[in-house]
Amino acid sequence: MGQAGTLWRSHARGVMVAALIAAASAFLSEHYGAPVMLFALLIGMAFHFLSSDPTCAPGLDFAAKTLLRLGVGLLGLRLTVGDIETVGAVPALAVIGFVIATLGCGAVMARLLGRRMAFGMLAGGSVAICGASAALAIASVLPHRPERETDTLFVVIAVTILSTVAMIAYPILFTALGLSHVESGFLIGATIHDVAQVVGAGYSISEEAGVIATFVKMLRVALLPVVMLVVMLSFRHAQSARLQLPWFLVMFVGLAVMGNTGLVPQAVMSVAADASRWCLVVAISALGVRTSLAEIARVRPSYGAIILVETLFLLGLGLLFIGTVGL
Repeated sequence: MGQAGTLWRSHARGVMVAALIAAASAFLSEHYGAPVMLFALLIGMAFHFLSSDPTCAPGLDFAAKTLLRLGVGLLGLRLTVGDIETVGAVPALAVIGFVIATLGCGAVMARLLGRRMAFGMLAGGSVAICGASAALAIASVLPHRPERETDTLFVVIAVTILSTVAMIAYPILFTALGLSHVESGFLIGATIHDVAQVVGAGYSISEEAGVIATFVKMLRVALLPVVMLVVMLSFRHAQSARLQLPWFLVMFVGLAVMGNTGLVPQAVMSVAADASRWCLVVAISALGVRTSLAEIARVRPSYGAIILVETLFLLGLGLLFIGTVGL
């Protein structure tokens, strides 16, 4: 009890800040009709100065990571067999192809710009899989170098910023192109880097797009252990490292299976849906507070070019697939 109380006291202020921003965002969304996730992000960014406050930082970190993953895990109850059938086997295989191609793009860009192959794999994996989480996971199995920590921090910042821009821009782009909610959801899940921004962009279009985007994103996240293994074998490093699926992915799949058995009462599913929504809005609020645009000015242009090209390459692959194969 004492340890739990200490943990709560260290996290309470940051979580409450994020929750207050989330509540304000929900109020504004209901009254002005704009996406709640967008309000949460923009209002959160206005309070970025709190991210360096030692009394707020632990709670904001908890909200942006743990609550986000809990919210995504709970979304599993809302995924039906019909959603999976809507995506289909061919798009699922296409997602795997996107990941492989993006990793290859990272390797090629690193060579062309005179950067180490390890950075190309690090950047390619973060863009192809799940942004910052993938960057940290892949960095853990790369050969140790003095600059590795700096490179990893840069990738984390860059993919987070690009994901934030994509969360705002992609729904506008896909709507302007006249894509359906299913097509938009697929593209958002297949092309945006971080889980948080995928959820935010998907649900800013519609409930259907949000569920499809989350499912497609989970396909990409499920490939993380495979990519880590490829990196480990490529550099013959950390052969004893343990590969584990992210707990929120296991939760997502487990709850999806349970939800489709018909054994979960509707009341429980309704409560879980509300809990998931609020976890995600609070997490996006915290992510907004933690986002610093000023840090982008300190990056190396060639490193930024690699990640930007990979991002546009992945988007191009997605649009080409929709344009030629469709859903």
